[in-house]
Amino acid sequence: MAKVEIVPSLKEEIYKRFKGKSIDILEHLQSLEQTPQKGKSLGHIGGIAIKELKYEGFRFYFITDAHKIRVFNTEALTDLLIRFVRMSDKKAQQKVIDESDYSLP
Repeated sequence: MAKVEIVPSLKEEIYKRFKGKSIDILEHLQSLEQTPQKGKSLGHIGGIAIKELKYEGFRFYFITDAHKIRVFNTEALTDLLIRFVRMSDKKAQQKVIDESDYSLP
């Protein structure tokens, strides 16, 4: 089973910006536990996949193990960590991608 982790700074930004809708957004992000193949691939660095998940006009960026996503089906996935690291709106999309630190723990 996949595990979704949202970095604390992103969680705070979601609560601050979206207030009441933040619960819906967090549930949308958590839905990757059931379907980890969701999201648009932005690129790969080594064995790490950088992907985005859209919600209305915003993009939420996450990193995960590219090999596990590609090789295993949903039922066979074990120990897959999906870490959400940043968010942006459409006009700041490229800037956020360029300046993001996509490091795993």
